[in-house]
Amino acid sequence: MTKQIVEVITSVERRRRWSREEKERLVAATLEPTGSVSEIARSAGIHVSQLFRWRKELCQISASSVPQLVPVEFVGTLLEPPTPASPEPPPAARSRKKASMVMIELGGGRRLRVESDIDTEALARILDVLERR
Repeated sequence: MTKQIVEVITSVERRRRWSREEKERLVAATLEPTGSVSEIARSAGIHVSQLFRWRKELCQISASSVPQLVPVEFVGTLLEPPTPASPEPPPAARSRKKASMVMIELGGGRRLRVESDIDTEALARILDVLERR
Protein backbone atom coordinates (compact mmCIF):
# COMPACT_ATOMS: atom_id res chain seq x y z
CA MET A 1 0.00 0.00 0.00
CA THR A 2 1.33 3.47 -0.93
CA LYS A 3 1.05 6.50 1.23
CA GLN A 4 -0.59 9.66 -0.10
CA ILE A 5 -0.23 13.13 1.30
CA VAL A 6 -3.54 14.73 2.12
CA GLU A 7 -3.91 18.43 2.86
CA VAL A 8 -6.53 19.27 5.46
CA ILE A 9 -7.95 22.78 5.32
CA THR A 10 -9.21 23.79 8.73
CA SER A 11 -10.21 27.40 8.16
CA VAL A 12 -11.81 29.48 5.46
CA GLU A 13 -9.21 31.34 3.47
CA ARG A 14 -10.06 34.97 2.89
CA ARG A 15 -9.73 36.70 -0.43
CA ARG A 16 -6.44 38.35 -1.04
CA ARG A 17 -6.47 42.08 -1.56
CA TRP A 18 -4.10 43.42 -4.19
CA SER A 19 -3.01 47.03 -4.04
CA ARG A 20 -3.03 49.10 -7.20
CA GLU A 21 0.78 49.20 -7.15
CA GLU A 22 0.98 45.39 -7.03
CA LYS A 23 -1.50 45.09 -9.90
CA GLU A 24 0.40 47.68 -11.96
CA ARG A 25 3.70 45.89 -11.31
CA LEU A 26 2.30 42.55 -12.47
CA VAL A 27 0.58 44.07 -15.52
CA ALA A 28 3.75 45.97 -16.46
CA ALA A 29 5.66 42.70 -16.34
CA THR A 30 3.22 41.17 -18.84
CA LEU A 31 3.82 44.03 -21.27
CA GLU A 32 7.56 43.38 -21.39
CA PRO A 33 8.76 41.68 -24.59
CA THR A 34 10.10 38.71 -22.64
CA GLY A 35 7.16 38.54 -20.21
CA SER A 36 5.00 35.42 -20.19
CA VAL A 37 1.53 36.01 -18.77
CA SER A 38 1.17 32.43 -17.55
CA GLU A 39 4.54 32.46 -15.77
CA ILE A 40 3.84 35.82 -14.13
CA ALA A 41 0.40 34.66 -12.99
CA ARG A 42 1.82 31.40 -11.64
CA SER A 43 4.56 33.20 -9.70
CA ALA A 44 1.97 35.55 -8.15
CA GLY A 45 -0.37 32.67 -7.31
CA ILE A 46 -3.28 33.95 -9.41
CA HIS A 47 -5.16 32.68 -12.43
CA VAL A 48 -4.18 33.94 -15.88
CA SER A 49 -7.68 35.32 -16.48
CA GLN A 50 -7.35 37.52 -13.37
CA LEU A 51 -4.15 39.01 -14.75
CA PHE A 52 -5.78 39.66 -18.12
CA ARG A 53 -8.73 41.35 -16.35
CA TRP A 54 -6.37 43.65 -14.44
CA ARG A 55 -4.52 44.38 -17.65
CA LYS A 56 -7.75 45.31 -19.42
CA GLU A 57 -8.93 47.50 -16.53
CA LEU A 58 -5.63 49.31 -16.10
CA CYS A 59 -5.16 49.86 -19.84
CA GLN A 60 -8.68 51.33 -20.14
CA ILE A 61 -7.93 53.76 -17.32
CA SER A 62 -4.68 54.91 -18.90
CA ALA A 63 -6.18 55.05 -22.42
CA SER A 64 -8.70 57.68 -21.35
CA SER A 65 -5.91 59.91 -20.07
CA VAL A 66 -4.09 59.83 -23.42
CA PRO A 67 -4.68 63.04 -25.36
CA GLN A 68 -6.52 62.74 -28.66
CA LEU A 69 -3.95 64.91 -30.45
CA VAL A 70 -0.59 63.42 -31.26
CA PRO A 71 2.60 65.25 -32.24
CA VAL A 72 3.43 65.49 -35.92
CA GLU A 73 6.95 64.90 -37.10
CA PHE A 74 8.09 66.01 -40.55
CA VAL A 75 10.43 63.39 -41.96
CA GLY A 76 11.61 65.47 -44.88
CA THR A 77 10.40 67.35 -47.90
CA LEU A 78 11.13 66.98 -51.55
CA LEU A 79 12.46 70.10 -53.18
CA GLU A 80 11.01 71.34 -56.45
CA PRO A 81 13.44 71.42 -59.37
CA PRO A 82 14.78 74.86 -60.24
CA THR A 83 12.62 76.78 -62.67
CA PRO A 84 14.07 77.06 -66.17
CA ALA A 85 15.09 80.46 -67.56
CA SER A 86 12.66 80.30 -70.48
CA PRO A 87 9.03 79.66 -69.64
CA GLU A 88 7.60 76.47 -71.07
CA PRO A 89 4.07 76.26 -72.34
CA PRO A 90 1.69 74.71 -69.80
CA PRO A 91 1.05 71.03 -70.47
CA ALA A 92 -2.39 70.02 -71.67
CA ALA A 93 -2.92 67.61 -68.78
CA ARG A 94 -2.74 68.68 -65.15
CA SER A 95 0.89 68.54 -64.10
CA ARG A 96 1.72 67.10 -60.74
CA LYS A 97 4.32 68.78 -58.58
CA LYS A 98 6.57 66.69 -56.41
CA ALA A 99 4.83 66.61 -53.09
CA SER A 100 6.22 66.01 -49.66
CA MET A 101 5.21 62.97 -47.66
CA VAL A 102 3.29 63.30 -44.40
CA MET A 103 3.35 60.45 -41.89
CA ILE A 104 0.36 60.17 -39.55
CA GLU A 105 0.93 58.13 -36.37
CA LEU A 106 -2.21 56.16 -35.49
CA GLY A 107 -2.81 54.24 -32.27
CA GLY A 108 -1.42 50.75 -31.83
CA GLY A 109 1.86 51.48 -33.64
CA ARG A 110 0.16 52.00 -36.99
CA ARG A 111 1.39 54.66 -39.41
CA LEU A 112 -0.17 56.17 -42.48
CA ARG A 113 1.99 57.92 -45.07
CA VAL A 114 0.29 60.21 -47.55
CA GLU A 115 1.44 62.86 -49.94
CA SER A 116 0.83 66.40 -48.77
CA ASP A 117 -1.41 67.21 -51.75
CA ILE A 118 -3.90 64.39 -51.01
CA ASP A 119 -7.59 65.16 -51.37
CA THR A 120 -8.71 66.10 -47.85
CA GLU A 121 -12.13 64.48 -48.25
CA ALA A 122 -10.54 61.19 -49.29
CA LEU A 123 -8.13 61.39 -46.34
CA ALA A 124 -11.04 62.06 -43.96
CA ARG A 125 -12.85 58.94 -45.25
CA ILE A 126 -9.70 56.84 -44.84
CA LEU A 127 -9.16 58.08 -41.27
CA ASP A 128 -12.83 57.41 -40.41
CA VAL A 129 -12.47 53.79 -41.55
CA LEU A 130 -9.20 53.32 -39.65
CA GLU A 131 -10.64 54.90 -36.50
CA ARG A 132 -13.48 52.36 -36.42
CA ARG A 133 -11.04 49.44 -36.39
